[in-house]
Amino acid sequence: MLSRNPPAHKSQPAFYPMTTATAITASAVDRGYVFTATQDWFSFNVETWRKLFPLVSSPIPRALEIGSWEGRSAVFILDELCNDKGSITCIDHFDLFQTPAGRERHAKVQHNLELTGKKFRIMPSFSFPALMTLLEEEMTAADPGFDWIYVDGSHEADDTMLDAELVWRLARIGAIIVFDDYNWDKEPKDSIHHPKRGIDAFMLLHRGEFDVLSSPEQYQKILRKKTDMRIGFLVEGIETRGLHHAFGYDVHVALVADSSFAMPAAVAIRSAMMCTAGRMTFYVMDLGLSVSDREKLSQLVVSRSEVTIVFLSLSKDDLFSARGANWAKISLVQILPVERALYLDADVLVKRDLRSLWETDLQGKPLGAVVDIGHPMGHEGVPKGQYFNAGVLLLDLARVRAMLPRFYALAEERQASEYQDQDVLNVHFRDHWYPLDPEWNAQGLGTYADALSPERDVLDLDRMKTHPSIVHFTGPVDPSVAFVLNPFVQPFTAKPWGYAGAPGHPFAEEWWSRLEETPWKEYRASEEYARCRISTRDRAAEAAIEAFTTRTGF
Repeated sequence: MLSRNPPAHKSQPAFYPMTTATAITASAVDRGYVFTATQDWFSFNVETWRKLFPLVSSPIPRALEIGSWEGRSAVFILDELCNDKGSITCIDHFDLFQTPAGRERHAKVQHNLELTGKKFRIMPSFSFPALMTLLEEEMTAADPGFDWIYVDGSHEADDTMLDAELVWRLARIGAIIVFDDYNWDKEPKDSIHHPKRGIDAFMLLHRGEFDVLSSPEQYQKILRKKTDMRIGFLVEGIETRGLHHAFGYDVHVALVADSSFAMPAAVAIRSAMMCTAGRMTFYVMDLGLSVSDREKLSQLVVSRSEVTIVFLSLSKDDLFSARGANWAKISLVQILPVERALYLDADVLVKRDLRSLWETDLQGKPLGAVVDIGHPMGHEGVPKGQYFNAGVLLLDLARVRAMLPRFYALAEERQASEYQDQDVLNVHFRDHWYPLDPEWNAQGLGTYADALSPERDVLDLDRMKTHPSIVHFTGPVDPSVAFVLNPFVQPFTAKPWGYAGAPGHPFAEEWWSRLEETPWKEYRASEEYARCRISTRDRAAEAAIEAFTTRTGF
């Protein structure tokens, strides 16, 4: 932390011995700058700021200052932070030129900044309208945002909080934000007339989104931003990128997991959030997660302030609560507190930004899905027709919920259906689903996706095989011996974390790599996993011998 101390009272200039700061003041006179000697409320910050300037990595630093007075701090920023391509924008109302003092200060700032030979802009305005102008301008800028922001405007707490929030929206990731007068002694620190109260409120709101670089006793509060720039609104007539940020349209991802699927769910969540920019909320239906499972899953989103996780629970009398994860997604439709959701099975690996999928126009259909690569036209248990895989579903929940009564009745009728909920969904939404590109639910990679069949041959699977956006590890966690030895599907399909692994799957190792980024990162090398593989394999072998004995009769 930095600990440069301030003068005793900012509004009454203190005496300084001959230091670097006073030497700079003397040099400023030699260079022709015009400053009032008794109004130097900045130079005591020089040594501290010099230590901070190397943290600004932009080759073209952009600085923003609220409250310039005569331009002393602005000159220092231009001289020592900004190179020939850098610039500063200074906001100060200069009494709106209604007083001689205001007009004089403006003339001094103009004169002093011109002497630097660097790029500058003076906005003679109160901070709020000036910042709103900047926010509007930055919406269409090629490289928006500022790297260094100095807030030294109004001392009123509510004004300071408003300034803080608006400059935050103009700050790039990594930007240094300096709030002056944090330990000002003219007013009580808990007063509405002291900036500290506003700064503290702002910091509470954005907790976890910055690092504090200053010490508690330091006169200035200095932060370094850790999150991406987000202006957060648009104005009519301006075309810009990132509409979802402005409109507040975050991506809602829903999963279902019990304790046995907490670890793969972590990979699904981690891979999704690392590939997808912007605001996301993960809704996890808890079907028996332990306290430890919840804590580990919650840890996944700590590093991204724009990502949150919410755990949902089924009521004990829910129709499908006892049927397990496959059926639980039917109940999920009712309890999700949103109108649109992207459902993901826990056994997926996301490899591309989900927002392009999220923004898909379903053209009035209640859901979007990918055709089932194993059974493109269904199977004997359902009416023949195009059949989708239920591992990735883009849901218009308002439309889905409107069709629920018959949906629940059908689920009761088809409890013994071969593919359980997937069959029910296909029968219920027959002719009422939108086909998504297979890249968004890449099934059977390295195995049955390459097998020839008349139904599969008419599908365009080239992109799914070469550039899948969501990899779905279909097949059992722990396959039976008969499944492993089936000559018609080789390599066999299985999950990467099961006893047999996922041999031949081109993304199995990437799944393990993502697991290394989660709280389960030690699992693959653990004795627990080694023992589990052996015992599960042995049980599969015993079950095969028992089945063989039963079939042969001896």
